[in-house]
Amino acid sequence: MFKKVLVANRGEIAVRIIRSLKELGIKSVAIYSEADRESLHVQLADEAVCVGPNRAQDSYLNMQNILSAAVGTGAEAIHPGYGFLSENSRFVEMCEDCGIKFIGPKSKTIDLMGNKAHARQQMQASGVPVIPGSEGFVTDATMAREIADKVGYPVLLKAAAGGGGKGIRRVSDQQEIEKAFNEARQEAQNAFGDGRMYLEKIMENVKHIEVQILRDQSGRAIYFPERDCSLQRGKQKVIEESPCEFITLAQRKYLGKIALKAAAAIDYVNTGTLEFLMDRQHHFYFMEMNTRIQVEHTVSEMVTGIDIVKEQVKIAAGEPLDYQQTDVVCRGHAIECRINAEDPQQNFLPAVGAVNYLYFPVGNLGMRIDSALYAGIKIPPYYDSMIAKVIALGESRISAVRKIKRLLSEMIINGVQTNQDFQQALINDPGFINGKFTTEYLEKVFLPKWKKEEA
Repeated sequence: MFKKVLVANRGEIAVRIIRSLKELGIKSVAIYSEADRESLHVQLADEAVCVGPNRAQDSYLNMQNILSAAVGTGAEAIHPGYGFLSENSRFVEMCEDCGIKFIGPKSKTIDLMGNKAHARQQMQASGVPVIPGSEGFVTDATMAREIADKVGYPVLLKAAAGGGGKGIRRVSDQQEIEKAFNEARQEAQNAFGDGRMYLEKIMENVKHIEVQILRDQSGRAIYFPERDCSLQRGKQKVIEESPCEFITLAQRKYLGKIALKAAAAIDYVNTGTLEFLMDRQHHFYFMEMNTRIQVEHTVSEMVTGIDIVKEQVKIAAGEPLDYQQTDVVCRGHAIECRINAEDPQQNFLPAVGAVNYLYFPVGNLGMRIDSALYAGIKIPPYYDSMIAKVIALGESRISAVRKIKRLLSEMIINGVQTNQDFQQALINDPGFINGKFTTEYLEKVFLPKWKKEEA
């Protein structure tokens, strides 16, 4: 087992990783930008190293400085968390060159699955159902038009190296496709340095379902109960839960089987998540694979009692997976709400400021808040706006909803604008309560109604 691990991240995920390292008896090294000098993850770690100025490009994305910090402190491994360098294959290769273990999959796996068009091809070859669309890259607008005519409109043009909603355009008919293709390709080139595109048919009235897996270096693997991540705004998840109330045990086993089959086909190691769309007939279509831990891993931990971060570390150290599939039992229902420093009434404009008063409610079983907040901390303008995750576990979905309502109603964050009130309105909405929402519900149904009520 490792004696010291560097955490190449910040905020709540860095805090969450450091806590698991402490419980494993492993010393932790935090990195930080100048803006994060007083951050909680810096205070909790055994050691901390400044890796650059405020901007992420100069600090949390500065591979040379981060590796220098790892070498200088004697860290044997690096946990990337999510975002930043977590899916950067070049960084993984640099870790290997320095003799430092990357806590995640191999660089070639990240390359394969990080390119969405290649991932589609790999899944097709593995017998995993994919969304109808292009079989490879779409090279120009004419090719895009031909494929769209074949699969039927509306379609989605997507950046092969994309993420975060960039390089994506919805196209409703032939007249739109040339302009949309050129705009999306240019946006992808600017954002990722890669303008390659692919095309998918838009699946409407669907749920976003994902399956997390763990696989060790000898090929032993497990899958977790599925997560319903259908409540989204701007392609970003807002609330996640596990399991999905409308998926049967047989369907869960089917999803798990194809997830493990896909992982075996690419010799996947560590944790990853396969994302699917589920139509009204409960047909599942592969979208993409995230080769890292995800924000919403918490609900999977809550319903199974498995610490995914600890398993990641053990697998990276060469230890066998602690669990068999029979050990993965779904015990209740878990819901997570993302709390962001933003103003929902100003089109969710990110907010900054100092937290002058903070109260996180505690008490009773099945409650968890992941955050790096404390009274006095300043929220900087340089990074992602998520500042906390509120998670509740209940014996049933109704019980979990009641708990998450209580947590949100009691939580107090003063000094900076957040989306707390917006989240409270959402979890009290009948469309959320009945659980039948699709990926379009939040933006097309809830938001217009909420804006009207707030006006």
